[in-house]
Amino acid sequence: GDRAPADLRLLRAHQLAADESMLSGESLAARKTSEAVAADAPLGERRGMAYAGTLVTQGQASGMVVATGIHTELGRISAMLEHVSPLDTPLLRQIDAFARRLTFIILALALIAFLVGYGLRGIPLAETFMLAVGLAVAAIPEGLPAVLTIALAIGVQRMARRKAIVRRLPAVEALGSVTVICTDKTGTLTCNRQTAVHLLTAQASYRVEGLGYNPHGRIVPDDSPDRLPGVGYAVEQDANPNEDVAMLLQAGVLCNDASLLIHAASAEDASDDPGDEMNDDRRFQVLGDPIEGALLVLARKYGLEPQQLRETWPRVDVHPFDAATRMMASLHRSPQGQAHLFVKGAPEVILARVHDAPPQIHQTLERMAAEGLRLLAFATRPIAHGDVIGEYANQDLHWLGVVGFIDPPREGVLEAVQICQAAGIRVKMITGDHALTAGAIARSLGIGGSEVRVVQGAELEQADKAQLAELARTVDVFARTSPEHKLLLLQALQDAGEVVAMTGDGVNDAPSIKAADVGIAMGQGGSEVAREASVIVLADDNFATIAAAVHEGRGVYDNLQKGILFLLPTSFGQAMLMLMALLLGVSAAITPVQVLWVNMFTSVNLAVALVLEHPEAGVMQRRPRSPRAPLLSG
Repeated sequence: GDRAPADLRLLRAHQLAADESMLSGESLAARKTSEAVAADAPLGERRGMAYAGTLVTQGQASGMVVATGIHTELGRISAMLEHVSPLDTPLLRQIDAFARRLTFIILALALIAFLVGYGLRGIPLAETFMLAVGLAVAAIPEGLPAVLTIALAIGVQRMARRKAIVRRLPAVEALGSVTVICTDKTGTLTCNRQTAVHLLTAQASYRVEGLGYNPHGRIVPDDSPDRLPGVGYAVEQDANPNEDVAMLLQAGVLCNDASLLIHAASAEDASDDPGDEMNDDRRFQVLGDPIEGALLVLARKYGLEPQQLRETWPRVDVHPFDAATRMMASLHRSPQGQAHLFVKGAPEVILARVHDAPPQIHQTLERMAAEGLRLLAFATRPIAHGDVIGEYANQDLHWLGVVGFIDPPREGVLEAVQICQAAGIRVKMITGDHALTAGAIARSLGIGGSEVRVVQGAELEQADKAQLAELARTVDVFARTSPEHKLLLLQALQDAGEVVAMTGDGVNDAPSIKAADVGIAMGQGGSEVAREASVIVLADDNFATIAAAVHEGRGVYDNLQKGILFLLPTSFGQAMLMLMALLLGVSAAITPVQVLWVNMFTSVNLAVALVLEHPEAGVMQRRPRSPRAPLLSG
């Protein structure tokens, strides 16, 4: 529960684990040791270091302080944040260029009117000056700032209804003009909740339905055509999972220190459908290690009640998980009074201690790991005498099976990625997580194509400017990245003329969020630093909300063009009327006060009707507009 007070080089560590997601972006707690690692190891692999501000989740340690204040990793990110200047949005740049051109045209018209009136018509100087001023007033679309503000405000309101909270008004339209979305993985594309998705016993392979900590879902035989090698498939498709699954899940509950809490539904979450009450994932909370919590959820899906099982199988002795041995052992007394040992750990560690491992199991495990699954193996053995574990955990164990976990993609994210890609927007994943995990999630979401290429942060450091630009252009998945890597990629994309939206939740994401054309932070799981650096906050932390906000942003820009295209002919019509009257030598056709009345009370009200329109059909099927394009084309 303690936070590290400074950056520490660990001198002694006993089963220490720390939540470093705010710095590394990795969802699981990092295991720590006092051993040295390579000097150029990425932050997520520096096992001998504890960093200021990170939360200790288990174990004990002592170390030497090597950095405090601004010199810590956290302080270094804060310093980066101070030197990053936010960019103007494309709309502000376009409005600025449009206003300069419009001002030049209006001044030229006013000068022409002055020369015609005073030089050709001989109208007195004061009267000629007033005519020129009246023409300028007529040509200026005074209602444009009001129409612009109303259009953006309506966009803010609509985005808020779709869970995107806008902190700076111009960001409404800016999101509609993005060409690249750089997104974090954990918590944005994925649920940030470890979920058991695959079971492998000595007899069969099973897949697990349901995501997150909600214990509603089924365990069904794996009927995919691409079956894992070396595993039997004798179980019928409609049969219930058999005893081998029950033994595996029992081991997962007993050799486990986590708890699964179920909270009562709040009034605002109440639904007319009683079935929705138990399907609300927010009601379920894991106390302890996320992987162990996922095992409890898995057991409930099968029908086991963890608390009841723990009461009928009381714990006698335990060897907690040790980073050195990479395993945990727990001794329990059965209802019949017999002692049973349950062991879990890394598959290679458990396989070295069992006597009945399935054939070709190593190839199967390699394949599961290549799919980005985090694997946990289980074994057991009865103990005839004694009430301590001793050396029993190191020999003659009976193989139970393996459970594969993953932080699964959020519901609706796959469709949202496809919508963005259809709209001509490249989606790039930039994460601090492992390359295998990043590649597996990217493949499942269609990011990077069928043959996903994953580039790690170390490769970015070694690339020169030309190579970095090529990597930023061609690669869509980056793993083991630091805040500096994210900034390098962002700047390379912006130098290539892209309009970039950057999403993130941790302190490590804040510099790139601030430097992006559109910085997007997570509202639920995001840090305060990331939210302060952003211009848009996602209330539901869901990538699908970004796609919905892009849809609204494109509609806002279309409506702005409609409003401007209505205001300009009105203003220039009045200006031409006054200029023609001057050329013909007749009295002023309309006075400056009447011009203001028409512009402010008639034109604006009619233009507002245009900016209130909903986005046109097919707005997400066209490519993003060029950031160099003018506000209005010829």
